[in-house]
Order: sequence, then structure tokens, then C-alpha cells
Amino acid sequence: MGAGNIGSALFSYKEFRRQGFDFAAVFDVSPERIDQKWRDLHILHVDALQEETERLGLEIGVIAVPARAAQAVADRMVMAGMRGILNFAHRKLFVPPQVALRNVNLAVELESLSFSIKALTARPTRRPRR
Repeated sequence: MGAGNIGSALFSYKEFRRQGFDFAAVFDVSPERIDQKWRDLHILHVDALQEETERLGLEIGVIAVPARAAQAVADRMVMAGMRGILNFAHRKLFVPPQVALRNVNLAVELESLSFSIKALTARPTRRPRR
């Protein structure tokens, strides 16, 4: 869900396919994006989510939308029957206990990496014993 910059980058990430995860549908609300073609898929309006989830047997949804829209998108995914959601929106989401949710916060990952670099440079070098 979301055919903007992050959605496009995720769709193009080849490692998903190598691991057996194929994008079966792409959804958005932007009139400029609807009906655009990404490889062999046409971007569909979010209103087609329920029907396409049932038709294709979708189980996992990826949220790559602005934070303000993320909860509504998650709610629609749950209503459509998705069993897992990977969330890239910078917002805490609430889903029922029967739906698996994983949040990806790239800013936190970058902060963690920065901290690790500082920790490495702060370590005193060991001098050989004589």
C-alpha cells in the first residue's frame, strides 16, 4: 500500500523475490499513480483492496504511506483479511492480536548505527604487554 518513493523502492528490492516474496498487487489513492504500470502490475486504487485480497489470497500487506494515513490503511488491511503487516510509516499502529505487525523505523536504525560507530571509536586501543 503506497506507490510513492518508499513503495517504489520496496517494490524494486530484488531480495524479496529471492526469498520467495512476490508483490501481487500495488495500491494507492493518488489519481496520478492509479493505472500506472510497475513491471507486470497496474497500480490499483485502495478501494480494490478487499476484492483483490480475496481474489489473490493476499496474506501480508506492506504499508508505505504517510503516517497520517497509516492506521486507516492498517484497518483496511485487517478488514480485508490480511494476517501480517509490515509497517514503514512512522506511526504506532493498532491491530487485533490475530494479525502480526512489524514496524520498520529507518531513523531508529540509522541512530543505532551512529551509536555503534561512536562506541567503536570510543574504545581505548589495547597496548601489547611487555
